[in-house]
Amino acid sequence: MDGLLINSEDMVGEATNHLLRKYGRPLLTQSMRARLMGVSGSTNSDMFHDWARLPISHEEWATELGEQMGRYFQDCKPLPGTKILLSNLSRAQTASGTRIELALASTSKASSYKLKTSRPETREIPDFFQSERRVLGDDPRLREGRSKPAPDIYSIALASLNSGLPSSTILPKECLVFEDSVAGVEAGRRAGMRVVWVPHPALAVEYQARQKAVLAGRTGMFDIGDDWQLGDIDDGWAESIASLEHFEYSKYGIQVPSWISLGKENF
Repeated sequence: MDGLLINSEDMVGEATNHLLRKYGRPLLTQSMRARLMGVSGSTNSDMFHDWARLPISHEEWATELGEQMGRYFQDCKPLPGTKILLSNLSRAQTASGTRIELALASTSKASSYKLKTSRPETREIPDFFQSERRVLGDDPRLREGRSKPAPDIYSIALASLNSGLPSSTILPKECLVFEDSVAGVEAGRRAGMRVVWVPHPALAVEYQARQKAVLAGRTGMFDIGDDWQLGDIDDGWAESIASLEHFEYSKYGIQVPSWISLGKENF
């Protein structure tokens, strides 16, 4: 959700810079911002504090940043293509006539999720996902320490889809993950799913030379073992697009009814 469906990653950056400015520290560089995106707890990690050299403790920073982000998150808005993509997928089917099933897998905790989807523009987004098909960062089904880039959150999301189906079982290889973060791409690859990477412009620039490694989940940024779960360079199991507006449905055998407009944010 964050940085993919809504502009909350920008809000994290703005909130962080607000406090860095308060304490007379340099603002986030593009490189540092890229390293923080999509990684749970990264804005209070040792890596961040070693770079920021703040005059306050980890605990004080966490409290202040949490309060600041809470203010910013109330102003989150959908990113380009979000509404039309969700609308199309909710009514689409495969070539064999099977309907597309949707699940949300986000490292956002429930309290942040509620804030981020509180505006009229974002309030409609959760409606596309049944409540049991929303897997958040503090979901009891997600074991502690097994957030992205571990595959667990996507495996849980898939289980939530299959538990609501009367007969057939969806396999990991039949799933398509949409992700904006490097950690999220790796999580999707480790789950055995195909991935569409829609990076923030700053992230795309930062990893331009390593895009193939990102798509394979082989950046080496995360050491969690189980490397057999990762993909291979140029294996065709992942791609990168500039925004959700550029998603090609037919490429994945997804058929959108002709009466649905593909070019308008129609709700």
